[in-house]
Amino acid sequence: MRRGTFLFSCATPPSLGAFARSHRFRVHTSAAGDSIQGTVPVRSEPSNASRHWLRACAFALGVTLGTGACTETLDAGSTRPHGLLPVDERNPLVLVNDGFKDNWQGEYAVLLANGGGPPLVGVVVNANSPWPDMDENVTGWRGLLTAAQDSGLDVPDPSAGVIPSDSALLVAPASGKIEDTTPNGSDGARFILATANELSLPYRPLTVATGGRLTDVADAYLLDPSIADKIVVVSSLGTLSSTGALMSNPNGEMDPWADLIVSTRLRYVQVSAYYDQLDDVPDSRRSGLPSNVFGSWIAEKQPKIYDIDVASDQVSVLAAGLPSFVAAVSSVFARGAVTSTAGPTLVNDSRGSALLVTQSQGPLATARFWELLLDPHTFGH
Repeated sequence: MRRGTFLFSCATPPSLGAFARSHRFRVHTSAAGDSIQGTVPVRSEPSNASRHWLRACAFALGVTLGTGACTETLDAGSTRPHGLLPVDERNPLVLVNDGFKDNWQGEYAVLLANGGGPPLVGVVVNANSPWPDMDENVTGWRGLLTAAQDSGLDVPDPSAGVIPSDSALLVAPASGKIEDTTPNGSDGARFILATANELSLPYRPLTVATGGRLTDVADAYLLDPSIADKIVVVSSLGTLSSTGALMSNPNGEMDPWADLIVSTRLRYVQVSAYYDQLDDVPDSRRSGLPSNVFGSWIAEKQPKIYDIDVASDQVSVLAAGLPSFVAAVSSVFARGAVTSTAGPTLVNDSRGSALLVTQSQGPLATARFWELLLDPHTFGH
């Protein structure tokens, strides 16, 4: 994007009570002097997702909530991502995962959302081995959001904000063409699609951070391929190789055909740089957790955290929402056929359409985790 000026105007103020009927924006680029105008219709009553996006949107656009009218100028340079990825802490975020208790993905997501990170707008939950019980998975994620909400954190509604998605694995068609794949039309896919249509902006797409299979994300694309312009998928998935990475265990082995769809049709970031998640909440620090429901939730969950680095699904949320967590990235192409246990191979190529996170900073993530836990302002929403 060329450097220039964005002018935003709204006849009525965005507020937590009601949206403006529409937002009209005009974009000027100083190099060419061109102008683009468009109207984004918005419902008078915001959805659950919109409520959590409003605060970040107002910050990003420099809008003051509650004023009678507003006109703001925004340097186009401020739309550039803050780190090495195409998304950062300003992009709204949807989580997609199965189990809730083997890592800290959900806890990082809600803490970052209340500490200047990506607004969390929903959690899509499915079932996979070793988390095959959909009811248990959904109950767990709703319990996490309830504990956060009861402690003063601003999170999606624990009921409506957790979307059960009982979706079957996608099946490669006889033609071998992605476009001939029969979509599931799952609830998770429809939620991702609706949220992207509502919240994505040309310069600030929706982040979909995954920690399990990519079925629902691929399904959203099959339902409406235009979603490719509205989301960036950031996945905790696969392992590094000498030439790039494999879309295999963890998470990549669950739906290889979905892996192919997501890595070749969508803006895809694979995070294969894990860390020792036991360092996030060691036994020595349990007594220092906040004296609230959320602190008790973390203390009760801590003994269940898996003692394997590749279980740290939170790397997808951290890569998207804490830019300094990402230490090194390479461009990759998805190549080769899928198998029953792995998606395509990601091969290093400077012209590649996908990105691979190869190094991360676990200690920095842990430090931010505790900074937010111990800051009383985090729980003051």
